[in-house]
Amino acid sequence: MQNEVITPAIFSFLKKLEKNNNRDWFTEHKKDFEVQKTDMNSFFTALSEDVKQNDEIERVKIFRIYRDVRFSKNKTPYKINFSSSLTRAGARLRGGYYTHIQPNNSSFIAAGFWAPEKEDLLRIRKEFELDTSEFREVIGTEKFKNTWGELEGDELKTSPKGFDKEHPNIDLIKKKQFIFTRSFSDKEVLDSDFKKEIGTAFRAIRPYFDLMSEILTTDLNGTSLLD
Repeated sequence: MQNEVITPAIFSFLKKLEKNNNRDWFTEHKKDFEVQKTDMNSFFTALSEDVKQNDEIERVKIFRIYRDVRFSKNKTPYKINFSSSLTRAGARLRGGYYTHIQPNNSSFIAAGFWAPEKEDLLRIRKEFELDTSEFREVIGTEKFKNTWGELEGDELKTSPKGFDKEHPNIDLIKKKQFIFTRSFSDKEVLDSDFKKEIGTAFRAIRPYFDLMSEILTTDLNGTSLLD
């Protein structure tokens, strides 16, 4: 049976790991880690099954706890969180979901477009150059904003090459990422309805995904690029 809740033991282990982020301690407590890893993997699997009831998911990825320190100033060998991502299916469905579990009120979920390919980014910018009314309407509804807040993501300091820096939609055109995040307290994460809460939030993002998928699979005239 899949684990439907996140237990206090998971937070307890991660807090200890944060204070003892070295290989000797981790090796000594490897059995405890394996227990918590199994429980978290079970939770992420249960969550993915829920999402699949309302969306087509192509790939479920559960991230390893080992950090890649090759190009990082932070040389601690282990992450102090458990996380998972869900990628939507095929060329016609775009966007992805992310769940991040970390103690000390640092847990969050995210959805959107983290690193659009060059061609996709240009297509989005061209759409915004033409019109943003439907996009702003979708992300501006009361229900959507109450669930996900404001659009986030890295952006250029000025306009991209070939775009007017005085364009009325430059606030969207200069973005490089198009993501939404929602934070959770430790109390909320440990609540028995937490998985249900994530599922509700992920369903609420669908109008945004549907619109962005339409943009990315058509040209500026609305002709499908998938035929």
